[in-house]
Amino acid sequence: MKPATLEFVKQRFAEYYQRQNLTIPSSLEQREWGFIFFDATGEVRMRRHMAFADREELGAYVKSLVPAHVYYSTAYYQTPSAPTMNEKHWAGADLIFDLDADHIVRGPYAMMLARVKEETEKLLAMLTDELGFARSQIRIAFSGGRGYHIHVTDITVRGWSSQERREIVDYVCGIGLDPATMLTPAGAPTGWRQRYVETLRAHLMGIAAREPAEATAYLGGLDGIGKRTAAEFLANIGSLAAGAPEDLLKNRVVRAITAAPDFEERLRDAGARADEPVTTDIKRLIRTPGSLHGGSGMRVVPLEIRDFANFDPLVDAVVFGDRDVRLDLKANFTTSLLGNTYSLNAGIQNVPEALAIFLCCRGMAEIAGGA
Repeated sequence: MKPATLEFVKQRFAEYYQRQNLTIPSSLEQREWGFIFFDATGEVRMRRHMAFADREELGAYVKSLVPAHVYYSTAYYQTPSAPTMNEKHWAGADLIFDLDADHIVRGPYAMMLARVKEETEKLLAMLTDELGFARSQIRIAFSGGRGYHIHVTDITVRGWSSQERREIVDYVCGIGLDPATMLTPAGAPTGWRQRYVETLRAHLMGIAAREPAEATAYLGGLDGIGKRTAAEFLANIGSLAAGAPEDLLKNRVVRAITAAPDFEERLRDAGARADEPVTTDIKRLIRTPGSLHGGSGMRVVPLEIRDFANFDPLVDAVVFGDRDVRLDLKANFTTSLLGNTYSLNAGIQNVPEALAIFLCCRGMAEIAGGA
């Protein structure tokens, strides 16, 4: 950012923190804190290994120094301010899931936010309906950027190792599923058994819908499947797809299909696309609800499950006003904000303050005077 832009954004952040408080995590005194500050050089450096005795001390620090980003540890430590991880003495960690639209789809910002919300809804259903976590032990936060964080605060998960957390995230993402387990009858299919069978049947019908030569070439390219076997399989694919799951398991072409990368990717679509390294990291720093995201100017919004369906980040996470700000936009840009759609051309524009903060934080515009 240019100096005028940096000063504009920092002043607005300072005004926000003077009137708003952070949402404080449980066991505040056991959390490590980290901050990234506004820097005229554009260099990103985090100040971490910090601890606060109470919310007043933390609030005074944020109000005084006005960080661009505020993070706290998902872990609990005996000495959170110690300068090395070993000296902190890990004492457990919340179970965290991170869903970021960048890892799911690319496109207009509003579309990315809608898509990542769908993935978050899938994950919430898995956690409560299939894995048995109580809704009262689950917290949601819009990240302020392009996704959501899910915090499972149940005390029984705090001592879990990275490997135990890996098993959970593999489950929700549909990684490493065994076809023999998924297709073997075990009562009415539910959870991943149901998703697996439905995904496989849809995949088979997708193959059947291709041109015969294309479908035969695809099947013939699978490990151990020749053209003759592929042609025979295609002749019976419809009845096979409609048959019992155990019959699918017996067919060697189906077994080859389930090992193919494109089917594994389709399974990932059936699961929830959570960021695996975040969940397995037992010493992670994560954005603090109530803080502002320095890359968007939007609020990190804490949410209850009951409020999630009606949450609209392009309205509910916007904290700045609508007074005009004069910007120099670097390129043409279209976005939605506060219920309006803005189609802007490169060059000098007057835009509402909330949109100005968003564009400046994203590096898409600079202050052109009149702020």
